Amino acid sequence: MEKIWLEKSYPPGVEFEIDPDKYSSLAELFFKYTKLYNSNTAFINMDVSISYQELAQQATDFAAYLQKDLGYVKGDKFAIMIPNTLQYPIALFGALIAGLTVVNVNPLYTPRELQHQLKDSGAKGILILENFAHVLEKVIDDTDVEHVITTGVGDRLGVLKGTLINCVLKYVKKQVPAYHLPNAIKFNKVMAKGSKLSFSSVTVTGEDLAFLQYTGGTTGPSKGAMLTHRNMVANLEQSNAATKNVYEVGKEIMVTALPLYHVYALTSNCLCFMPFGGKNLLITNPRDMDGFVKELAKYPFTAITGVNTLFNALLHTPGFDKLDFSALKLGFGGGMSVQRPVAELWEKVTNTRLLEGYGLTECAPLVSMSPYNQETYNGTIGLPASSTDVRLMGDDGKEVAIGEPGEMWVKGPQVMRGYHNRQDATDEVLKDGWLATGDIATMDENGFFTIVDRKKDMIIVSGFNVFPNEIEEVLVSHEGILEAAAVAAPSDATGEMVKVFVVRKDLNLTERDVIEHCTELLTNYKRPKEVVFLEELPKTNVGKVLRKELR
Repeated sequence: MEKIWLEKSYPPGVEFEIDPDKYSSLAELFFKYTKLYNSNTAFINMDVSISYQELAQQATDFAAYLQKDLGYVKGDKFAIMIPNTLQYPIALFGALIAGLTVVNVNPLYTPRELQHQLKDSGAKGILILENFAHVLEKVIDDTDVEHVITTGVGDRLGVLKGTLINCVLKYVKKQVPAYHLPNAIKFNKVMAKGSKLSFSSVTVTGEDLAFLQYTGGTTGPSKGAMLTHRNMVANLEQSNAATKNVYEVGKEIMVTALPLYHVYALTSNCLCFMPFGGKNLLITNPRDMDGFVKELAKYPFTAITGVNTLFNALLHTPGFDKLDFSALKLGFGGGMSVQRPVAELWEKVTNTRLLEGYGLTECAPLVSMSPYNQETYNGTIGLPASSTDVRLMGDDGKEVAIGEPGEMWVKGPQVMRGYHNRQDATDEVLKDGWLATGDIATMDENGFFTIVDRKKDMIIVSGFNVFPNEIEEVLVSHEGILEAAAVAAPSDATGEMVKVFVVRKDLNLTERDVIEHCTELLTNYKRPKEVVFLEELPKTNVGKVLRKELR
């Protein structure tokens, strides 16, 4: 796609091309900005902050321990399995500057999922929250893991506060099951040892592997997307190009409720805010919505990232609408489609735009984003990021016409090298430099893309394509419905039919009410034939609805 053709659609000053080699690696970026903004606050968690200078020192201490005590060398794999705490950026950057490849792990993984990821990645070591260490104990003998570092939620919050929090979680709330990992070492002991060791500088290049970022595994065993330093540098430059002239150096506070081990927050929050000397407000447990809102009340936050379910939950949490949003500039929705009722209510409550973007793990993750000067929600995922080409392909292998749905193919410097140890899977999605995403989208005459749905989630009723996102958006427009999901169910008459799962706001809502609402807004073959009420929808840890489980 020729970007000049889209020039009228981009905000003023946005460059069509970025330099993916602006920094030789994330290590160069880290050292540059921690030195430049040394006195600025980098991260805040549970009212405790860490400056860029402190982050640099502690990350270097952690790196020195990995090198000198554990003997790790450039290219070794190191897993991190912790939620949003101050330990995460310390360990993340420590591993990266030591030249290691970071393997981000979801702390909520089952033993089977954890074993697969550790074994597939070949991780030699792991930093794990002690709350989940019992899971590691069950599988560690069937992995290559040689070294275990355990940490408690409060380990970087100071002696008194940290000890109190760790004790409450372990002995009062009983959230730390017993485990036996005899050779494990505590994080704070690692930091003490590392502070007495000297860090040896490592030459890291753009083609070196920064992350093995595993896909969610909702369509089979999770696969490790190989993301290089150049991939990550390119994507943070693309992200920042899309918001050019929005952020001010040293004045931004990003709310980081999505986990940093997920590529969305990793890039959009952690990495993108470093060139601005911005702060990341780390929310350790965003499922505690009351506590989340109380935390937001303490800071004049300027930006927030999230998924549709997170924004919807905030909007329905008492006290959120009373917060001071005067400093808030932008909200970013990704990971799943932002629903119109949620976007419109967000704009009404916060008086700010909720911009929708699109990305995927294999693209580090940003592919497209709504323009920052967009006045209101328009239902699209915006325009391709700088230096990104997108084309929509039909089943016949040809590009579709404007307005017609087709599978999104993406080409750009953010596209992964491939899947680790899975050449077969790599060959399925990488075609002559293009990544076949598996997502169905349309493009309008101004170059704006709209996701229709995942190819695999499409419901086919009597030969007609029905996209779950459309059904779900209609459902949540009902004032008595909080959340909804649509899936395919077998039908003797039509092959497949629409089955919906609904979380009620109004407990008096009936199946008949739901179907009548859909009858007004959907043609017959799109209307749900079965309604199931649930107390909550199954979701991934970042809030994506797991349609597979519902099916």
